[in-house]
Amino acid sequence: MKAIVQDRYGDSSVLHLADVPVPAIGDNDVLIDVRATSLNIGDVHLMTGLPLIVRPFIGWRGPRQKIRGMDVAGLVHSVGAGVTAFAPGDEVFGVVSAGLAEFARASVKKIAPKPPSLSFEQASAIPTSAATALHALRDAGRLQPGQRVLIIGASGGVGIFATQLAHAFGAHVTGVCSTAKLDLVRSLGADEVIDYTTTDFALSGERYNLIVDMVSSHSVPALRRALSADGTLVIVGGERGSRLLGGLSRAMFAPLRGIGSKQRLRGLVSVTSAGDLATLAKFVEADKLVPVIGETAVLGETPGAAGRLLSGHAVGKVVITPTVLAE
Repeated sequence: MKAIVQDRYGDSSVLHLADVPVPAIGDNDVLIDVRATSLNIGDVHLMTGLPLIVRPFIGWRGPRQKIRGMDVAGLVHSVGAGVTAFAPGDEVFGVVSAGLAEFARASVKKIAPKPPSLSFEQASAIPTSAATALHALRDAGRLQPGQRVLIIGASGGVGIFATQLAHAFGAHVTGVCSTAKLDLVRSLGADEVIDYTTTDFALSGERYNLIVDMVSSHSVPALRRALSADGTLVIVGGERGSRLLGGLSRAMFAPLRGIGSKQRLRGLVSVTSAGDLATLAKFVEADKLVPVIGETAVLGETPGAAGRLLSGHAVGKVVITPTVLAE
């Protein structure tokens, strides 16, 4: 089968199209005939091997898993001996470890039936990003109806889902984004939008019950000044920081800054489960969650698409379909 492979760390130029074996599946796995794969910032971290703290887990000199791609949608091709929940031909979506390929192996704990109303491209855009947003709001943030929530990075991969889910939870939603994306964020359900190129929310005097930060453009003390006295700050990743820790340092050390305060400071570690996917599918079918796809490319065009994601110029999700360009 064809797949996008990398043998070393670096920018998107390390990605290349190659022929690789179709993966074998275990008793509790399914083999997915991939129809679409979306790119995540996590794919970029695995591509670059940064921050360095992740390398003991993914490979020090080069990636142990050489095929990128986390989120897929497609058809079940075959199932393991212990699988009863799925059968060949079922439409599914979920998380894998090697999705930029024509076939991918998935654990039954990481996939769910695809929402019938979505295309494969749309469904592939949901799993990791939307589950991260769900965990930030529902679990770490404990968001309640009527609360005021600030979404920093509201037009990004996680932010587009966080904005919609916060609206669905009945919160008053303020989204922070650039000028060009204000209308998009409004369309996602934001009650207010802040253009960060002209306005600094931290100096506005407004206070929020929950702040979800995907950008790391403000210091933690500045974010705390925008929190209510008993509010919650949830730090989701962030692309700034040292080569060693990157944005993880803010998430790791934020809880220490909240000791002795009624404010809750939390770093988020998100792992997507089949249950999360089923919950997200219900929001989709209730017309409360819609993927935003900014770019679609075919498998052979992945390096260019990944480069645009790395540059920060992508709007919404970037989706790759398995049709292969002539080499």
